[in-house]
Amino acid sequence: MFIGEINHSIDAKGRYIIPAKFREDLGEKIVLVKGLDSCIFVYPMAKWQSVMESLAELSATDPKARRFSRSFTSRAFDVEIDKQFRVVLPPVLREYAGIAKDIVSVGATTRLEIWDKQQWRDYNSDAEESFAEDAADYPDIRL
Repeated sequence: MFIGEINHSIDAKGRYIIPAKFREDLGEKIVLVKGLDSCIFVYPMAKWQSVMESLAELSATDPKARRFSRSFTSRAFDVEIDKQFRVVLPPVLREYAGIAKDIVSVGATTRLEIWDKQQWRDYNSDAEESFAEDAADYPDIRL
């Protein structure tokens, strides 16, 4: 389970060092994919398999489902983590997420998210304002 956030940076070659806190849950092979809200989703391979199964259940005759599935999977990269716990963030994903150097790794229950530091600050400040209101929409969550 992924929780918490860690501030750090990528190097000049676009390499991301997996924070120690998240290494065990990710395993040796991961999938990097275009996430929602301008971040990069990082899935352990087992979770990615279930995501793919759910995408396969979408109707091929529904234009919106086709568009979403294509957009999501066309920017997915399966990568192995090297011995220094690094992976290269593909340029297309760095560009999508607005990542240049400073980043935040955010635990999001079943996945890790990589955010540009300033975009995370901006997103988080907006989210803080509606946190209590949003929580009311999910009464089944036992806090």
